[in-house]
This record gives sequence, structure tokens and C-alpha cells, in this order.
Amino acid sequence: MEDSLLQNTTLWVAVSFVGFVALMVWKGSGAVKGAIYGRIERIRAEIEQAEELKEEANRRLAEAKKAQRDAETQAEQIVENAKKEAAAMKKEAQARLEETVARREAQAKDKISQAEANAIREVRGKAVDMAILAARSVIADQMSGPAGAKAMDDAIQSVSTRLN
Repeated sequence: MEDSLLQNTTLWVAVSFVGFVALMVWKGSGAVKGAIYGRIERIRAEIEQAEELKEEANRRLAEAKKAQRDAETQAEQIVENAKKEAAAMKKEAQARLEETVARREAQAKDKISQAEANAIREVRGKAVDMAILAARSVIADQMSGPAGAKAMDDAIQSVSTRLN
């Protein structure tokens, strides 16, 4: 039976297979371990890199949020300053408008006063002209005839006595 064991091909195939597997495990385990450990190290490096990228992203997100808050604050300040400037411009425009209205009102009053003075002068001039015409007419009526000659003679006499 010993001979039959040595001639049993199935046994030798099994022994060869076990020997091959043992040799593979013994010689290949280092390579497999190296490949596994290399893969572990690559994954670990990728995880570290991912964590660094995550930290960088969080840092940039915080910076972006801060920049956004700063921009919002600046925008609010710009709006507030614009409102203040608009209010100041409105007050200034109102003051200029009031000044212009007052100046134009004063000019209108001056023109009215001048027009009144001109009208009064014109009315007085017309009244004087009418009085002169009336006096001329009255004097002409009184100076006609004998009474007018006597008044002339008296006036000439009074001039000559006053001159001498």
C-alpha cells in the first residue's frame, strides 16, 4: 500500500497543491502584505489630504462668510450715508428754495412799490395838468372884458412899485 500511495496521482496533486499554496503564502505573503500596507498608507494619505482639503474649505467658507458680513455692513453704511446726504441735500435745496422765494417776493414788492410810485406820479401829473387847464380856463374867463383889463393894469402897477 505504500507503493500505491506513491503512485496515487491524486495524492501527489494534493501534496503539490498544498506545497504550492504554502510556498505562495510563505514567499508571497510579504508581497501581499506590502501591497496591502501600501494600499493602507495610500488610503491614509488620501484621508489626511481630504481632511486638509476639508479644513481649507471650512477656512475659506469662514472667510467668505466674513467677507459677506463685511460687505453687508459696508452696504448698510453706504445706504445710511446716502440717506444722510439725501436729507442734507433736501434741506439745502429747501433753504435755497425759500431764499429764492423770499428774494423774488422782495423783488415783486419792490416792483409793486415802484409801480405805485409811478402811478401816483402819473396821477399827480395828470391832476396838475387838469388843474392848469382849469385855472387857464378860469383865468381866461376872468381876464376877458373890462375886469380883466383892470386886473392887468393893477398887476403892472404892482410890479413897477415892487421893482423900484
